[in-house]
Amino acid sequence: MNQLSPQKALDLKAIYRSINKIDVHEIRQMYGIYCQYYENTSWDIFLRDLSKKTGAFLMICPKEQRVVGFSTIMTTDMTVQGKAARGVFSGDTIIEKAYWGSRALQLAFYKFMLTEKARYPLKTIYWLLISKGFKTYLLLANNFVTYYPNPENKHSYLSGVVDEYCQQMFAEYYDADKQVLDFGGDYQCLKGDVAGITDTMRRENQKINFFEQCNPEWRRGTELPCVGVFDFKNLSQYVVRYLTKATSNGRKDALKAAQPSVVPIHNMQPQTASVMPMKRRA
Repeated sequence: MNQLSPQKALDLKAIYRSINKIDVHEIRQMYGIYCQYYENTSWDIFLRDLSKKTGAFLMICPKEQRVVGFSTIMTTDMTVQGKAARGVFSGDTIIEKAYWGSRALQLAFYKFMLTEKARYPLKTIYWLLISKGFKTYLLLANNFVTYYPNPENKHSYLSGVVDEYCQQMFAEYYDADKQVLDFGGDYQCLKGDVAGITDTMRRENQKINFFEQCNPEWRRGTELPCVGVFDFKNLSQYVVRYLTKATSNGRKDALKAAQPSVVPIHNMQPQTASVMPMKRRA
């Protein structure tokens, strides 16, 4: 694929579809991106994970009329610290490197979260995600005001939320002392040349350095569980950050890309809407 112009990447469209509205051709395109950048995966594993999701955002290149990225979602009612809440779980999120920097997915996700808040105005809405790569963590840390883990040691009360949802959903794999999920050696990890961390990045970006301190074994697929709060305060801050954010590093990287790559962000497999204990694989 030829290198993209900046405008081509910015012209992407992110469309949310429920799982039963995604056709086979689109699913095959999604898997075509996914399998190139994850170790220890297969078509069956991918389909099994996808079938457990509520829906997905499809990143569409209008000119080429193909899927160039996607992000899966599952919504669920949950109980956190004795109170009814609403959970939005982000699953696999993969975007071809040539399209890094487009904010179409962020805008679509914001609209989705806004709809959830409007439907459940009296419930706390939590964004729950697990991060095997730093780019996932930056999506949270760069766009949410109230989140955990936090490099400035803020919002430590959310540590209990992380413990609670990990104990409910991933008890077999959760190290409560380190607050890390370890799914073992056959888990889907990033391939070695995807989303690496350099010494320069560690020095210049506090959040990337903090992510690696929290999840030092990320290269073999350990996951850092995180949580963000989507309330009216965070909602307004999200809008301000979206409108005022300068060109992202992802856009700069995309302009350098001669061949498409992807940024796998995370792979989450919630099992049921009742938030029952689960295994990572069937």
